[in-house]
Amino acid sequence: MIRHTAARTNLAAALFDMDGVVTDTAKAHAGAWKRLFDEYLRRRADHLGEAFTPFDPRSDYRRYVDGKPRSDGIRSFLDSRGIELPDGNENDGPDKETVCGLGNRKDRYFHEWLEANPVRAYPGTLRLLEDLRTAGIPTAVFSSSRNAEAVLRSAGVLDRFGARVDGEDRARLGIPGKPAPDMLLEAAHRLGAAPGDSAVFEDAIAGIQAAVRGGFGLAIGVARGNVGDALKEAGADIVVHDLSELRCSPGTGLTVKTLANLPSVWDRQDEIGHSLADRKPAVFLDYDGTLTPIVEDHNRALLDDDMRSTVAALARHCPVVIVSGRDLARLRELVALDRVWYAGSHGFEIIGPEGTDQGLRMGEEFLPELDEAERKLEDRLAEIEGCALERKRYSIAVHYRRVPDTDVQRVGAVVDEVLAEHPRLYRGHGKKVFELRPDIDWDKGRAVLWLLEHIDAGRSAAVPIYVGDDITDEDAFHALTGHGLCVAVRHEEMRKSAADYTLSDTRDVKRFLQWLTEITADPDATEGSGQ
Repeated sequence: MIRHTAARTNLAAALFDMDGVVTDTAKAHAGAWKRLFDEYLRRRADHLGEAFTPFDPRSDYRRYVDGKPRSDGIRSFLDSRGIELPDGNENDGPDKETVCGLGNRKDRYFHEWLEANPVRAYPGTLRLLEDLRTAGIPTAVFSSSRNAEAVLRSAGVLDRFGARVDGEDRARLGIPGKPAPDMLLEAAHRLGAAPGDSAVFEDAIAGIQAAVRGGFGLAIGVARGNVGDALKEAGADIVVHDLSELRCSPGTGLTVKTLANLPSVWDRQDEIGHSLADRKPAVFLDYDGTLTPIVEDHNRALLDDDMRSTVAALARHCPVVIVSGRDLARLRELVALDRVWYAGSHGFEIIGPEGTDQGLRMGEEFLPELDEAERKLEDRLAEIEGCALERKRYSIAVHYRRVPDTDVQRVGAVVDEVLAEHPRLYRGHGKKVFELRPDIDWDKGRAVLWLLEHIDAGRSAAVPIYVGDDITDEDAFHALTGHGLCVAVRHEEMRKSAADYTLSDTRDVKRFLQWLTEITADPDATEGSGQ
């Protein structure tokens, strides 16, 4: 259901959900819920002699508890299992089997996490908040959690909002939680804005439903997992993966960034040169589609000698990292340069330049599960024409570029079927490829941040520049928002992107790398091959 265009120039206010939109705490909440429900369900199953079915931190969390007040989430999930508990009261101990008792236990688990971990605010959200401030649009934050103030303070964003409505306010005012719109309406009221002139930013289905029911002018879904379709079905007008895919400026208002409307590197050459005036870059380069053109057969994507020489020349003056979904061993064989860093398997395998002992391996414990999933995919996809299976050490790529359009949906269904049998894996996306990866909080973005702490230049000294073309490169763009330069190779004009600039193709990438080499070798050389 699309109620509006993807641009609004007349916003009077912007309202932000906290967990999963402003702060990176959704996984902590999901983990606390899983710990709570699994303990309760296992004890119940043992007592009644029933089979134990664990809480799913993805589907169960999103469907039953995400975005809702704590007690409502408990009732919703238990109802899905045919379980009914007495409500009890707020003074119930955490071991008491009542809705309030379970809620207090979950709160204890979350507080344990909060005491041990600093909260991170999403860089894309921080940038959008700054854009909104510059445009003179007031903002509010809302949350069903009674821990909202502590979470916002830990993340350093308590003073970024003109108003806050949280679980304490909800209890004091006696207003229902989401999907009822009352919390959102209260937040808009505190900013003096009409709902119809306000935008709501939400990652929960219940929150989008609340925005629609409240008559808000724009409901924007933030799909940090594979929940984009569910947010659209709930009524989101726009769905993005991160708020760095949006921009807001005086006059043009709130718009979605796409590869078609982002500026070219060459249109902002002076701007980029100025940002590098006092610091050298640390350059991160995707492989397929960035250093080499996209080809039908991924085995034929070979780096030509001219591009190899260009990368080698740049690596003599600043750190260069090749980041790819390909296996580390194969990536090193294809690039064949000793001076650069390599991050293979979407950053699960990292190794420093020859002569160093720096490196990283993530997800070793998932290898047996990937082996089993690979065998099932080989068997179930064997009869689909054009489908190619590529096993990498830490992922499985299912290429469907050569699959007839009529069979693509069938390929996706098989992938989903295998994933359902292996809940510790999740489905990633690339260009004409489905990927099965370990379900841990690690991707190209996390890998890039790790690398910035370990490369010689050091994160504080280097300006990170990331050049990539794939959907998986967006994870790095999200991570570098606000403190790096993100460049997308423009193969798909209408794709949403968190990038800052674009290049047209691999030849344009080579030209850009040559220009970077010139100005890095000689900081006064801001003119040259880029002109």
